[in-house]
Amino acid sequence: MKSYLTATRHPWVCFLFLLPLLVAYEGGLLWLGGDQAARLRNGADAWLRWGLEVFGAGHVLVAPAILLGAMLLWSWWRWADRTQDPVTALFGMTFESVLFAVVLWQFSRNFGPIIDGLGIQLQITVRTAPVAQILTFIGAGIYEEVLFRLALFGGLILVLRTVSVPSGVAIPIAACAAALAFAAAHHVGPYGEPMRPDYFVFRTAAGLFFTVLFVARGFGIAVGAHAGYDVLVGVVLA
Repeated sequence: MKSYLTATRHPWVCFLFLLPLLVAYEGGLLWLGGDQAARLRNGADAWLRWGLEVFGAGHVLVAPAILLGAMLLWSWWRWADRTQDPVTALFGMTFESVLFAVVLWQFSRNFGPIIDGLGIQLQITVRTAPVAQILTFIGAGIYEEVLFRLALFGGLILVLRTVSVPSGVAIPIAACAAALAFAAAHHVGPYGEPMRPDYFVFRTAAGLFFTVLFVARGFGIAVGAHAGYDVLVGVVLA
């Protein structure tokens, strides 16, 4: 069990877990959207590509290439302590992703009474979605975890530790900042929703949940649980 828990957090196993999700997302959007695939992108994926376009790197494959390249470089750095049985780890990560997605879904269903006690009306609605919407759920799981957990949370930890902030203080500060940014990001830009306290509070809690998964179970499971939750509430149980 100890070796499994360690293996699922290794960058090489996370790369193998992420690869089919990324191929399904990017390939699916190109297949469905063709030249208009950019219109199917939203959230963190759209923001990332807008930033790349500013620097003249707007090709559709640049974003996934950067992500996979970074994961491969990280894997190479940690190659010596990789697991010798990645298949078992991948099956376990799939199971954990589904399990944590269901946990968050159950939490969302029981979140209403808590928020009602604070005087906030909780109205979290879901709707059925076509194949294109399912792909955007997968994309959200990938690129929002890249942006808010891998880059923002990880970057804040690095900055805070550089200025000698103890880990016991740096981690909660970075976790709260990343969760608040994750919640706020859903309300900005042309595709942002109107600001609502109920949505913001729940997404902040969800951001903290994904941060805990990222720290305790690794990047791959955080991505899988995020994508699984989005698909669960948006399609399966809508």
